[in-house]
Amino acid sequence: MLEFVNTYGFLLVTLVQSALLGLSLYFPLSAGQLSLASPGFYSLGGYIAAILGTNPGLAGLRDALGWWVYPLAWLVAAVFAGILALVIGLPVLRLRGIYLALATIAFVEVLRILTLNLTITGGAIGLTGIPQYFSTPFGYMAAFLPLLLLTLIFAYKLERSRTGRAIRAIREDELAADAMGIHPMYFKVLTFVLGATLAGMVGAMSAPFLNTWNPNQGTFDASINYLAFVLIGGSRSIWGAVLGGILLTALPEILRPLKDFRLILNGLVLVVSSIYLPQGIVGLFQRRTPKKVVRGARVEVAK
Repeated sequence: MLEFVNTYGFLLVTLVQSALLGLSLYFPLSAGQLSLASPGFYSLGGYIAAILGTNPGLAGLRDALGWWVYPLAWLVAAVFAGILALVIGLPVLRLRGIYLALATIAFVEVLRILTLNLTITGGAIGLTGIPQYFSTPFGYMAAFLPLLLLTLIFAYKLERSRTGRAIRAIREDELAADAMGIHPMYFKVLTFVLGATLAGMVGAMSAPFLNTWNPNQGTFDASINYLAFVLIGGSRSIWGAVLGGILLTALPEILRPLKDFRLILNGLVLVVSSIYLPQGIVGLFQRRTPKKVVRGARVEVAK
């Protein structure tokens, strides 16, 4: 098993990373918010880890902390991403639908332009030579996998709590939820901050793993990829984000023997899934309630 992880380690870590990024987009979607800001927070988290690992002015801190500077970067990235999400979310989340999507895309692009022009981020070249704290991918898998498990447990508990029911009510009908005494803005900002915090932490974990970080980590293309993870997997289930992230990341590698045709097949899978699986792949496994006709009217009954 250890040999398998070391052989396919990079791909396996990337699969878990994609599942986590899909979940970072799932949180705001669970409240009905089409936010595409996750790549921006992911990029921010990566730059924080890269700066902590390479900036000459922080050499004393690195010497004092040793390996512990790596988990410190997770914490700092999570806090920074959460605070930034709170600052941005309060005005931006008053928008809805496509207008919210455009506003969050603008945030991603503004952050990308900033990283292209700031000296501390290395400009267009980015930051290279980020210390790798593990000699094999197995070490990074030991960091990424527990975060995925903890995130799934947290999301599962959240969905079944009073807060989760309020979030679900806002997704189904915001006006009705507001009329019942639920504060939509509070819960929309909460889910936005949760997604941003997770994306920032994943970015901080990914920078040392990749050994380099540049503005290409947070782009509009990445926003579309993360959105595809959730929509293809199933936007109404935490498992949909995980399954979509893993499948859509693994698919190009599985189809690699087909060479250039793999990109065509990858696109066809996305199109067919969007048309014939409106509830995502997870929707195939959901229990369907049978139909029963009573006095000429069709009603649904539970098994």
